[in-house]
This record gives sequence, C-alpha cells and structure tokens, in this order.
Amino acid sequence: MSKRQRPLIPADDPFYALPTDFEHDVPGAIIKTRPVEIGFLGVVPQAVDATQMLYHSTAMNGEPTIAVTTVVRGKGRAVSAHVLSYQCAIDAIDSTQFPSYEFQRGSRFVVSVPRLEYLLVAAAVRRGWTVSIPDHEGLQGNWGVAREPGYHILDGVRAILNDEAATDSAIPVGLWGYSGGGLASSWAAEMAAEYAPELNVIGAVLGSPVGDPGETLRRLNGTVFAGLPVLVIAALTRNYPEVRSLIDVHGTDRGKQELERAAGMSTMQAIGAFARHEISEFTDLTMPQILADPRLQTVLDDIRLGGRAPAMPVLVTQSVNDPVISVDDVTAQVDRYREKGADVTFLRDRLSEHILLHPLAAPHSIAWLDDRCEAGLPGTAQPGETTTVWSIALSRVWLANVVELLLVVVLVVCGRDLRRSKRPQ
Repeated sequence: MSKRQRPLIPADDPFYALPTDFEHDVPGAIIKTRPVEIGFLGVVPQAVDATQMLYHSTAMNGEPTIAVTTVVRGKGRAVSAHVLSYQCAIDAIDSTQFPSYEFQRGSRFVVSVPRLEYLLVAAAVRRGWTVSIPDHEGLQGNWGVAREPGYHILDGVRAILNDEAATDSAIPVGLWGYSGGGLASSWAAEMAAEYAPELNVIGAVLGSPVGDPGETLRRLNGTVFAGLPVLVIAALTRNYPEVRSLIDVHGTDRGKQELERAAGMSTMQAIGAFARHEISEFTDLTMPQILADPRLQTVLDDIRLGGRAPAMPVLVTQSVNDPVISVDDVTAQVDRYREKGADVTFLRDRLSEHILLHPLAAPHSIAWLDDRCEAGLPGTAQPGETTTVWSIALSRVWLANVVELLLVVVLVVCGRDLRRSKRPQ
C-alpha cells in the first residue's frame, strides 16, 4: 500500500469534522457514514464488511457533541439480529490510538492493545454479532471522564439501529470491554436504563473495570506503570476545570511540558517514558497533598464507578494478583452494584495477571454473552455469585470455546472469511 493510500490521521481527516448544526438532532442520529477497509495490525486485509458512522451524542455534562464508531459485520450480513458494543482499552489521549483509525488497513503502526483486540471483535463477528467499536473517549480523547463514555457507547448502538431503520426494540444488545474498555463499558451499563431505556441491553461483561480511578492513580504513582496516572492527569486536565486549576497553580514548568508530551503518546510509550516517576515531580506538592486537595477530590468522586446499578445482568472478571488494577477496587465496585440491587456475577482468577487475563477470559466472556442473547440464561455462573478459581482456563466453558477462538486467530491472520453456517451450542 503506497503512502498516499494510507488513511488520514483523525486530526487531518475531514470525516471527523464537527458539523455546524450538530446541536439540533437527537443522540444516535447519524451525521454521515463511510465504508472502510479493516486490516489486522493495519496490514492484513479482513474479509468483513465495515462501516464508520459519525453520530450525535452527549458530553459528560449533558452538552451535545458527536462521536464515531466502527461497525463490523460478517460479509454480506445486512441486518443485525443482535448487536455487541466492544470497548477497546484505548488508555491514551491522542486520536491515532483510537480504533476508528487503528483498525483501518494502512494505518500507521504503533504498539497498542486495540490492534490486538480486533481478534475478539472477529470472534464475535464469527458468532453472528454485529459489532460496534466506538471511539468511546470522544473526538478529543476524554479518557477517564464520568458518564460520557457510556453516552458514546449507547449512542453508537442507536446509530446502528437508526442506520438499519430498525423497528424491533427487542434486538439484543451486549456490552464488553476490558481494563480501560471495562471502565467505559461500566459507564454504559450504569447509564443505559436512564439514558437509553429503549435499548434491550441483555448483558455486560466488565473485564478488570478499574473500579476507583482515583485509588488506581494513587497506587500506581511511582511504579513501573506510573505512565498511566500521568495519562489520566493529562486527560482530566483537559476536561475538569478543577484539575486544570490545580495544575495551573501548582504545576512546574517541566510538569506542564511533560503532561503535554504525554497527551501525544500511546499507552505503551507513556508507560516506558514515565516508569517509576512520581506525579509530585511535576508539581510543588507531594502526592498526599495532591490527593487531599478538595478540587481533585471532587473530580475523583465524580469518576468513581458504582453510583448507579446496572439494570442488566453483569459479568465481572478480575485477576486476584493484578499489579495494575487492584482486585480490592473492583470488588468494591461489585459491592456498590450489589448494594443497589444489580445482578452481578464476579469471577476472580488467581494465576493470571492484568494482561494475561484479557485473552484467557475471552472464551468465557463471549459464551456468557451468547447465553444471554440466545436463551435469556443468567450466564455460566449463578447470578450474584462470587467465584475465585485457580485459572479460568481450567473451566469447562473455557475448554468448550477456546478452540473456536484459536480458529478465529488463524482466520484473521490469514485474512479469511469469518462466517460459518452454524453457531456452536
């Protein structure tokens, strides 16, 4: 593929341009669409049908805004029998890290998680799902903000149904994401009943969904994963005047420069650049002083998950020994949901860690969504049950579905058609 054939980065792509009259339509209304070619790792062309949609949505404080999703279907599948919104672990601010760009064939290669997550999208497509992969951080990379990711996710599903002129409100909708995608999916699960009550959301899989971003910020500060708190602060500075005020007053010149530099990095770049660094290196305050500041406390309270009970059944997966997302924080999120009456199945894994659990939990997660979609079953564990296993890979459900996932990997790497004549029982 020649250089001039490469997709434009979002900052230069007119498809992402904000229309002048976008405030005057309802959330989920489509502004424009275009076909795109999907390439695994940006290189291997995929035998799927893919469309991108620019649609009306809502920002965190209720203002109108726009968002983008990439819709992937099996070849020749025109109408959705069921829709899955898959939220990638974007965990970065720069728009070149968004799936709408990274999934396109010819996109500039960087090491990122969303590129590999296409394998899970493909697994869902093979099972007959129409998959929406929204840029859930919005066009500006609003990572970590409250509510807004949920709005973008739910409006992406609305856009698909609007595009198909769907009149069947019973079309099953599933939600799935891991880590930063689990955090975004949590917001969608929490907001669905209030914001999009017409959608038939039959289940949400929340993989390592963060739970308490503020506590995660405190715990990772100064560790090998310190780049993640730096990215969070950089994103919150853009979106919360309280954080901007804190940085304006107490940030050093070097600190402000480093936050600007982080805004253009991928997740892996930020982790490498800021490993073992302390946030206090960028300010004239210590980390306890920063966390105790009332301005930051207001923001951390706003972005903490668990303020609303998801109306649909939820499956949460989490590694007990996760060095990035604490099992205690996720347990607290589950407890907050259950206290409000939510149906949450909590599956904890002892032998994995943060990165490994994502692919290991995938066969179990997609089987649970299939159960919810096809038969209205409560999933593969008892509703409300907390189960701690040595390894999710030793379960009967995992063994029954992992061969299918491995086949999908082969099909994707070879660029072969994902369709099949019959879904597994």
